[in-house]
Amino acid sequence: MKPRVTAVVGGQWGDEGKGKIVDYLATDSDIVIRAQGGDNAGHTIRNEQGKFALHLIPAGIFNPDSLNIIGAGTALNPKTLLEELASLEERNVDTKNLLIDPKAHLAFDYHRVLDGFQEDARGDYKIGTTKRGIGPTYMDKAERIGLPARLLLNPDEAIKKIEFVLERKRRAFPSLADKDELQADYYRDLLEQAKNRLQDIIKPVNSIIHDGLVNGKSFLIEGAHGALLDIDHGTYPRVTSSNSTVGGLLVGSGIPPRYLTKAVGVFKAYQSRVGEGGMPTELTDTLGDKLREAGQEYGTTTGRPRRVGWFDLPAAQYAHQINGFTDIAITRVDTLSDFDELKLGISYENGEFSPDDAELLKRKAIFENYEGWGEFKATSFEELPESAQKYCRTIEAAFADAKLTFVGTGQSREALIVL
Repeated sequence: MKPRVTAVVGGQWGDEGKGKIVDYLATDSDIVIRAQGGDNAGHTIRNEQGKFALHLIPAGIFNPDSLNIIGAGTALNPKTLLEELASLEERNVDTKNLLIDPKAHLAFDYHRVLDGFQEDARGDYKIGTTKRGIGPTYMDKAERIGLPARLLLNPDEAIKKIEFVLERKRRAFPSLADKDELQADYYRDLLEQAKNRLQDIIKPVNSIIHDGLVNGKSFLIEGAHGALLDIDHGTYPRVTSSNSTVGGLLVGSGIPPRYLTKAVGVFKAYQSRVGEGGMPTELTDTLGDKLREAGQEYGTTTGRPRRVGWFDLPAAQYAHQINGFTDIAITRVDTLSDFDELKLGISYENGEFSPDDAELLKRKAIFENYEGWGEFKATSFEELPESAQKYCRTIEAAFADAKLTFVGTGQSREALIVL
């Protein structure tokens, strides 16, 4: 039997509602892998057990029959993970089906301090980072001074490695040298706690993944952020620090590309973006305020308000070019129910979509008007208001060789139309 490998990627600047799609697909997946990003991202999951905000743990944790893996491509903050595990266990969620790839890289509080310092120093060139330390973690990884998760199994060795790294940081950032977070002893208790709690779940996963592929298991790889924030193909320099495209998920999970069977691109029925950068369809007026409140567009991790705007077709088509989606999910259709008239960004006045953020800032969107659809109840696509069907089909048509497979119509797990 051939394995089934599905990758779920956000098609915009993150916050597309991937959690709902991943939660649905995880109910029928043997192995779920979080492949990249860190606790600067979050999936909001709503199911029969309640509402959960996950930052590191794969959404398959709610399926006791699936194995969940925090993959090699992630930036793993052990403090956040311990808190997340405790929070889930307090709510009677079984977390025994979780493993950590020893090759994942660790994010610590000193990474957060450096992240905030570097972001503040950028002045007018701010990226809009969450200051969670993810960028500096990946910088250390690339510099070959990063700390793999396997070090959590040996706190004494970990302290030595941390001291080696921090000695370099104190020299490079003398104004921060006296901060507690830049002293190795600051991390002793955390390392002991992490070893005690995590030592049984940090283990090599490559053979587990390989055996699953050989034996026809079903895999789900979940991405964080969105394709337009990819470090190589996103709107540079205002991007995240990892590869948030389908290709990045395969690398971060350790699954060879030839096994990929489905790539799901998740798009909100409108647009949002956190931080700085170009956004040609942005709404900066009271209509934008209305849309932000209707969608409760505030960061899962930070709580800060997101910028919002109408759906941007050129940006979505670019995301498709760099991912090769087979399936499309359009979420938050219900969020637009209170708008009498909608707009869809179909092109730009002055050029094509550009991943050069300086160029994207110059683009001005050309819009097409659509009739609103009001409140509705629908369990099938045919039950959606006609105007909502037309709106979704227009977006689907922009992808040519990808099909509309999911439409999100509410917050609950059941509020998902599967075509």
